Amino acid sequence: MPIGALIVMLLIVAALVLGIWATFSVLGVLVTLAIAAVVGWIADQIVPGRLPYGWAGAMVAGLLGSWVGSLLFGNLGPTIARIPIIPGILGAVLVALVVQMLMKRGFGPRPRGPEART
Repeated sequence: MPIGALIVMLLIVAALVLGIWATFSVLGVLVTLAIAAVVGWIADQIVPGRLPYGWAGAMVAGLLGSWVGSLLFGNLGPTIARIPIIPGILGAVLVALVVQMLMKRGFGPRPRGPEART
């Protein structure tokens, strides 16, 4: 077998391995974001009021809440996509409470529409 064909075959194998790795990395990020969105949604259902920005706000609350919850409570219970579920929910509830307190003080997005014009 000529050396050129061997180099081409090695490059093809390297490209396939890199493509598979990239696919699983992107899939892992998407699964992590989906789990964070569910955790944030659960926290949004527990805390009175609504998180701003809909599902994106819930996702951010879930990501930030899982980080805060892991710092405060450790890794209790099951972990899905590197998100500890119980500390994630508890941390997301704390984040949602802080967001609600900040919104009541005048921080955050303002309501739009005719009722907002006073």
